[in-house]
Formats: sequence, C-alpha cells, structure tokens
Amino acid sequence: MNESDVSLAQATGAIIVAFHVVPEDRARAAAEQFGIDIRSYNIIYEVTDEIKLALEGLLKPELKQIPTGRALVLRTFNISRFGTIAGCRVLNGTIERNNRVRLIRENRILNEYNIGSLKREKDDAKEVREGMECGIRLENFNDIKEGDLLEAYRVEEIKRTL
Repeated sequence: MNESDVSLAQATGAIIVAFHVVPEDRARAAAEQFGIDIRSYNIIYEVTDEIKLALEGLLKPELKQIPTGRALVLRTFNISRFGTIAGCRVLNGTIERNNRVRLIRENRILNEYNIGSLKREKDDAKEVREGMECGIRLENFNDIKEGDLLEAYRVEEIKRTL
C-alpha cells in the first residue's frame, strides 16, 4: 500500500482495507496526516465480517407496527383551546399515550396520527385499558366523528441484517 492509495481514499472519503499487505512508511504517515483509517487483516473472514457489519450499519431499521388496542368514538367535544376531543371506550387491549393511531371511518383508514393527549376523567393518563372510557385528542386533526374507530399501535425499530 502506497501514498497514491491514501490519496485516493482521501479524495473519495473512504477507508483503506488491506489484506496481507503492510503499508509503506510514507503511506502510513500520509494516512495519519489526513485522518484516513487503515485496517489491515491477515484472515479473510475478518475482512468479510467487518465489511458486513459496516454495511449493516448503513441499513435503515425496519419499522414494525405492533397493535396495542382499539377504541370507539362515542362522542366528540369541541374545546376552543384544544380542538376536538374524542370521548372513547376502549374495545380491546390498551391505548397508550405514546401510541400512534389509525383513524378508521366506515371501514376505511383515513390517516394515521400521534395521540396529542390521553385523559381518564380529567386526569392525564399514560394508558387506558379495555372497557374503560377516555378522552383522546389527536395531533393536528380535529375532524373526528362519532362512530370512528381508533386503532392504536406502537412502532418498534428492528435492526436489519444482511
């Protein structure tokens, strides 16, 4: 490995992966000067494993939606300071404050929203369980109607592998 390899790595923003090669002294000095990472290996499996790990680090995680519960809108309340609050009954599972919800009207998914607030009676709630009633305000959406269904889910990031 020589100085031209280091120059090429600098120009492209790359690292240098060397297999059974010792860098020349001038190449090592140039790499230190320009902050170029040189990785030397003697076993091919170490090279392929590290390249695989580096590539996996570039992959975006898979986003998986985990259903947590469903709530039926029984009534709506328009409150000037907050917008529309949906008075709901949790049909199954739990509705959690940090969930996202799918708004379903007449068996059609209209959109997905973050929960802006979740209340049980007048108190803030972290979660509301099956059979209980609650007030839900959706962020940036006020056109909630009686009979709408809110399907709650949480999003988990799953690291992808090669």
